[in-house]
Amino acid sequence: MGNKDDMKLMIESGKTALGLEFGSTRIKAVLVDEEHNPIASGDHEWENRLENGFWTYSLDDIWTGLKDSYKKLAMDVKERYGAELTTIGAIGFSAMMHGYMAFDKEGKLLVPFRTWRNSTTGQAAEALTELFKYNIPQRWSISHLYQAILNGEEHVKDVAFFTTLAGYIHWQLTGEKVLGVGDASGMFPIDPETKDFDAAMVEKFDALVADKNYPWKLKEILPKVLVAGENAGVLTEEGAKLLDERGTLKAGIPLCAPEGDAGTGMAATNSVAKRTGNVSAGTSVFAMVVLEKELKKVYPEIDLVTTPDGSLVGMVHANNCTSDLNAWVGLFREFLESFGIDVDMNKLFGTLYNKALEGDADCGGLLSYGYLSGENITNVTEGRPVFVRSPKSNFNLANFMRVHLFTALGALKVGMDILLKEEHVEIDAILGHGGLFKTKGVGQSILAAAIDAPVSVMETAGEGGPWGMALLASYMIRKEEGETLQDYLADKVFAGNAGTSMNPDPKDVEGFEVFTRRYKKGVAIEQAAAEYLI
Repeated sequence: MGNKDDMKLMIESGKTALGLEFGSTRIKAVLVDEEHNPIASGDHEWENRLENGFWTYSLDDIWTGLKDSYKKLAMDVKERYGAELTTIGAIGFSAMMHGYMAFDKEGKLLVPFRTWRNSTTGQAAEALTELFKYNIPQRWSISHLYQAILNGEEHVKDVAFFTTLAGYIHWQLTGEKVLGVGDASGMFPIDPETKDFDAAMVEKFDALVADKNYPWKLKEILPKVLVAGENAGVLTEEGAKLLDERGTLKAGIPLCAPEGDAGTGMAATNSVAKRTGNVSAGTSVFAMVVLEKELKKVYPEIDLVTTPDGSLVGMVHANNCTSDLNAWVGLFREFLESFGIDVDMNKLFGTLYNKALEGDADCGGLLSYGYLSGENITNVTEGRPVFVRSPKSNFNLANFMRVHLFTALGALKVGMDILLKEEHVEIDAILGHGGLFKTKGVGQSILAAAIDAPVSVMETAGEGGPWGMALLASYMIRKEEGETLQDYLADKVFAGNAGTSMNPDPKDVEGFEVFTRRYKKGVAIEQAAAEYLI
């Protein structure tokens, strides 16, 4: 990385790239050097709010958070290297996907931002899934637009443009109404051949709403779709002031296409090639698998999105993962503290997770559901964490921990089984990242058993979405003629760092299959708990 003087010179001459991501609770900026190493960062905490029945963030929240995270980044650069951040090689913005930000022809927001978290679009999502013969989840932007039409909302006739959060920020900073294909794939279905919105489905939508006589056609109000590596405009004078309120940053910096958090996660885990994927496991869990071909039928359990360079991705998303497991570990901490024992939480997690490896392959007949909220994959509308066993179950600590680790991936397994067993999707490598994988070898071996495929874990996966966005910005300015994103990541970012791989143990694979049959059958217990436990 060089000494402090070299770094100062590199920063001041703009040989850097900046990725900035709006997560659901944190906005984070990460600056990388020419070798893609993170060299400075800044972040800002924020929270969504429920207003008039919709989860939202205000425009003030968005701009306050953006300026604050950038200001902290610039201060970090100054403190570490004595450098003033006046220029950057390239910038990229990413954010939570989906949701609805609709503007009139003057650029005024017509209704408060409706985030992905809103589940108010069931009627629209169902009707569009039927019309397109393509799974349209409630979170998607087109579901929000069509639900507003079904609701007879006054603002729809005035819509001149609608986009995602990342698309909005990019537009304000560059004047360009564009979107990276990965983020666009959470607005409206993408045709993998054209890497643009599916033209036949756009026509079907226009025909569906023709009787409303709106002054717009769908294609006119959607952003232009770009793939990774394409230039997406430059930072304007006004944009530079919006980002850096101190006025130090110069205009003219190139920006890459804004992306969604799923796309930046794929970049950050080197999972953009076909037959690869990644699993992010923390409070919730999702798997992204890059497909070789389209699925044979529509599955409500599987969302179809794309990589930042436009390859089709099957996404399985479960609302619940480690929250209940963490609560049980908290109970064990309380137990030990009652005896006056000081507890190191990392050691406690490590000990209990490793204990799970001593359990019976199928968890000894135990069953649990760590559902703090509903789970659409198993058709459960409300969460009630449940632990249950029969008199014949082998009830001990190892099996107790094992069942809670298995069930953390239970709903994900149900969705993944559709891809692997019904669609016969082939996976060469999956990369695991998130809290479940912190204890070396445990979450990794259990995920490998769940999907019967090798699972890798690597150190840099912890850098997350903003780093992935910085990689996409770097790719735009540094790629060679004809160099694909897949090759750029493999050769120039992750070269020699494939992580630590673990193959599935056949005994554990069989044990997980037995557990999954029990898990599916027992869903009725979970549904009854939601009904009877108020």
